[in-house]
Amino acid sequence: MKLRLEATKSGFALVLAGRPVLIHDRVCPAVTVACGAPEVIMLRGNYRMTDAPHGMVAPREWRQDGACVLLLDGDMPIARIDLADEGFDITAIDPAHDRIHVRFHATTDETVWGGGEQMSYLALNGRTFPMWTSEPGVGRDKSTALTRLMDETAMAGGDYWNTNYPQPTFLTSRWIAVHCASTCYSVLDFTDPAHHAVEVWSGTARFDLIAADGPQDLVGRLSTRFGRPPALPDWAIGGAIVGLKAGLDSFARLDGFIAAGTAVAALWCEDWAGVRETGFGRRLFWDWTYSRARYPDLPARIRDLNARGIRFMAYANPYLAVDATLYGEAATGGHLALHPHEDTPYLVDFGEFDCGVIDFTRAATRDWFASRILGQEMLDIGIDGWMADFGEYLPTDVRLYSGIDAMEAHNLWPVLWAQVNEQALAARGRHGDALFFMRAGFSGVSRHCPLLWAGDQSVDFTRHDGIGTVITAALSAGLVGNAYSHSDCGGYTSLHGNQRSAELMMRWCELAAFAPVMRSHEGNRPDDNLQYDSTPALLACFAAWSRVHAHLAPYVRHLCDQAVASGLPAQRPLFLHYPDDPALYAIQDQFLYGADLLVAPVIDQGASARRVVLPGTTPWRHVWSGIDHDPGEVFIAAPIGQPPVFYRLDSGYAPLFEAMRGMIQE
Repeated sequence: MKLRLEATKSGFALVLAGRPVLIHDRVCPAVTVACGAPEVIMLRGNYRMTDAPHGMVAPREWRQDGACVLLLDGDMPIARIDLADEGFDITAIDPAHDRIHVRFHATTDETVWGGGEQMSYLALNGRTFPMWTSEPGVGRDKSTALTRLMDETAMAGGDYWNTNYPQPTFLTSRWIAVHCASTCYSVLDFTDPAHHAVEVWSGTARFDLIAADGPQDLVGRLSTRFGRPPALPDWAIGGAIVGLKAGLDSFARLDGFIAAGTAVAALWCEDWAGVRETGFGRRLFWDWTYSRARYPDLPARIRDLNARGIRFMAYANPYLAVDATLYGEAATGGHLALHPHEDTPYLVDFGEFDCGVIDFTRAATRDWFASRILGQEMLDIGIDGWMADFGEYLPTDVRLYSGIDAMEAHNLWPVLWAQVNEQALAARGRHGDALFFMRAGFSGVSRHCPLLWAGDQSVDFTRHDGIGTVITAALSAGLVGNAYSHSDCGGYTSLHGNQRSAELMMRWCELAAFAPVMRSHEGNRPDDNLQYDSTPALLACFAAWSRVHAHLAPYVRHLCDQAVASGLPAQRPLFLHYPDDPALYAIQDQFLYGADLLVAPVIDQGASARRVVLPGTTPWRHVWSGIDHDPGEVFIAAPIGQPPVFYRLDSGYAPLFEAMRGMIQE
């Protein structure tokens, strides 16, 4: 399908597969250029980006020159569009113009999705979404007291659009996709029903265009464009990853989980390198070698776990604390990004401790980190996976080895971080066996990162920062190439008296069991919050749902095979299989787990029933009661222990799904 230029009465249209994607005319020019005057304020992964553009020009005339279109203000060329088969490049003629604003054609009934991993909204219509990887913020709702309080504390409140993983890609219900291939700051703007607008902070921009016959084909094509992650290893889908950070006591506590009947895939100890107590809570000591004081003889303990069929997982990020043993080695080796005006390492304040930034634009540094740290210090002592944290904090004034401007490198940083982790696995022959997971991302991260996690949700049911956001995160990220997502079971962020409840912990188990990977987390304030081994009831709950998760492993393996073959994600919005029903387009509180299971988690505090939409034309069977329901809306009982889950009667996995009933009722 080639992009075509078609002249119109007052301009031109760019048409792909019979669908106009951009229409330019004198009344409404498709492209505007300007000169930017940005202000960037940054603090610990939180950013405030403002701009005061001037010298704006909206060229109304045009002239074709072969595969090039010149946009003119009178007779003066302002910008040029270079056409390709499935996309185009826009270049501002005047180098002073470093802002490009493009209006893509839209229809009034068109629904839009995308934007990377979005936490608050699956359908993007009516809102703007800045594309800038950052901390998502705590609270993420400017009307709440918690968000306002966090805004006063290090700009940390966030908003609906803040995300660890933005991606300037959008899909529409005309089954076309538009991707901006720039790494700079950009904004997707869907506030005008007549246009899908993209603002790019650059004098050049590349746009890739994809058209398909339906959403599955479109998602598959996007997955091919950005790169498909490999299938998950069997061990990771065959039980729960138990997250504990109690030093040697973690091993004894794990035995308690096992005694309660938990199906355990791995023990995850993010404190393997030590801890640091801060005002935020218990932080990790950022020195990526195991703590001999906290975990004496860790390699031997890992071998003992392996003999029991249990893996050991750890934690790493792309920074080193200045008081870490590896910091001196990194500085001496030239592996740290530099101060903009001095030949000294650039230090970032992470809240009561400073860190150097590993400079991944230098090939020798990528090799050093992959081999020396992820290889020697981690894989070689028996660690089988880790949380590859952060990637969003690259300062915009840092000096990098390659010479790339930090404003251009900032969004690219998570992709480079993913590449380094992938390089470590490849060098040790551990692809498809060892597993790392990330929260930060940008376009192309799916090619390197096998598994996402949804970041640091608050330990509550709030609309924009609680348990429900992990569903939206998985569905949105899955549309742009990321097949597998999961979350911190139990939530993470506990601040200003916001603490876990037993209800939240149990509801999160019900949700986590129907993700490709089930992993618990003790949170940032473990001593102040309930843990899954705090009470017999919580432990029994976690154990039961871990067994359900393990029971579904054959079906999850089927979903992995589908992801590798076609690019379809494991967790899917309803419209992906039922595109002819626009009423499904904005549903984000339930999902299809593959094509055969429908999961509607309970994400409202105190709820014991909920409304569920059953799509299609054939009945769905309620797993826990065995009762069949016709398609449409149903209001169904959902006590703790029985989240609404349904399966297709004609599924080849129906016996597997049917057996879940007895597992929970036992």
